Amino acid sequence: MPAPEAEVFARLSALAAIDSPEARSTKTIVETFTGKPLGTVPVGTADDVTAAFDRARAAQARWAARSAKERAAVLERYRELVIEHREFLMDVVQAETGKARWAAQEEILGLMFAARYFAKAAPGLLEPRSVPGAFPVLNRASVHTQPKGVVGVIAPWNYPMLLSIGDSIPALLAGNAVVVKPDSQTPFSSLASAELLYQAGLPRDLLAVVTGPGTVVGTAIVDACDYLMFTGSSATGRSLAEQCGRRLIGFSAELGGKNPMIVTKGAKLDKAAKAAVRACFSNAGQLCISIERLYVERSVATEFTEKFIAAVHAAKLGAAYNYSADIGSLISEAQLETVTKHVADATSKGAKVLAGGKARPDLGPLFFEPTVLAEVTDEMECGRDETFGPLVSIYPVDTVDEAVQLANDTEYGLNASVWAASKSDGEQIARQLHAGTVCVDEGYAPAWGTTSAPMGGMGISGVGRRHGPDGLLKFTEPQTVVVTRFMNLDAPPVISQDKWQRLLMTLARSFRFLPGR
Repeated sequence: MPAPEAEVFARLSALAAIDSPEARSTKTIVETFTGKPLGTVPVGTADDVTAAFDRARAAQARWAARSAKERAAVLERYRELVIEHREFLMDVVQAETGKARWAAQEEILGLMFAARYFAKAAPGLLEPRSVPGAFPVLNRASVHTQPKGVVGVIAPWNYPMLLSIGDSIPALLAGNAVVVKPDSQTPFSSLASAELLYQAGLPRDLLAVVTGPGTVVGTAIVDACDYLMFTGSSATGRSLAEQCGRRLIGFSAELGGKNPMIVTKGAKLDKAAKAAVRACFSNAGQLCISIERLYVERSVATEFTEKFIAAVHAAKLGAAYNYSADIGSLISEAQLETVTKHVADATSKGAKVLAGGKARPDLGPLFFEPTVLAEVTDEMECGRDETFGPLVSIYPVDTVDEAVQLANDTEYGLNASVWAASKSDGEQIARQLHAGTVCVDEGYAPAWGTTSAPMGGMGISGVGRRHGPDGLLKFTEPQTVVVTRFMNLDAPPVISQDKWQRLLMTLARSFRFLPGR
């Protein structure tokens, strides 16, 4: 299948243009598979961010005045447009990231799931709710939600459509405006999806996509937003959290992961081995929730390893705008350099290459074979540090308890996978793992796709949660309104202050028998 036509990206370049009388610096975006130019986008400035926030604040007040059901109707129309234009959207994602088409479809599915869940859930979650007042009958209490205002979204390059517009969906449904900074390598993915939101009826000023470097555009967004959503490295997350802390604004982040998979005796090894290829090498391993560590009970380690290596060798590495390739390209020279360095460091210190281990320039400038290492130790860079590439280490263990202990022996805590003799055994192991999501008998996709449940990291893998009620309500400010009826707390004229205070204490002690107390 040929690459997307050049005029497609010319149209997207026009969408990225920022209205300005002065000459603009531009950045050329390249097709990852080949390194050929796709189109250009403007290099945004701090003034562009300021202008976007000014327009967004004006639009946000009108948007928040609409009912949650009206806002949800826009997102439902957007979901239908995503389905209608899914082939085009996958073309754009593949061109910018170099991932295999099935991995590009994960982004489309993620957008569909997010729009569906939040459109259905938002009206109920945002509805005012009654709570017990301090003094029953005398007080009537209710909790309301107000939008934060303008939310900043700083999105990564690895899942550029889902982690920009997908994270904007709940913020918009909560009544906010959004300003997005896509990664400089993948702006067209955000622009293409944002255009469908506009077509669905979202006011254009309510969602702005500002392209440009993080040091300029990202910093300006952090300085202006009322809440920040970030996906990226733990190191950058720390820095952004400090900046948000100085401004006392809310912050949510999904950060890095060094995610484990546990395989025990009695597990279905054929299925586990095949699924592990997807779990380890989706988007060439450039996925925060992909697996980088495999702990296999020793009694089945040899058999599992043989099946896994055979499945890795069977996976097709290549560039294709169809489903003929199983694993795609890395996105940049920097990623290729990191993977190459980690493999070289590990092998120089005694690790053994069981599969892969080499760059594949014959397939394209940034391809690297899916690589499996054995005898990896903590002294090796890939032992404890996140590689974020097609590299996984396999470790035999004597017991399940040892596997759990090693899986938890990390600063990270984003995702994990468990394959055991039974579902109940898998769930029991899963609950012992220090990870925000755990998949039993799968790698990562079912946990990610369960948008009704919270998704995020423990340890240095994140702050806050996306998905589920928390994924919407974090973009709101809760407000308590208490109405006092009949009389206030001043002592009535006919009762002394001493008697009145004793009466209040007697009433308060009796409240323990009431529901909700």
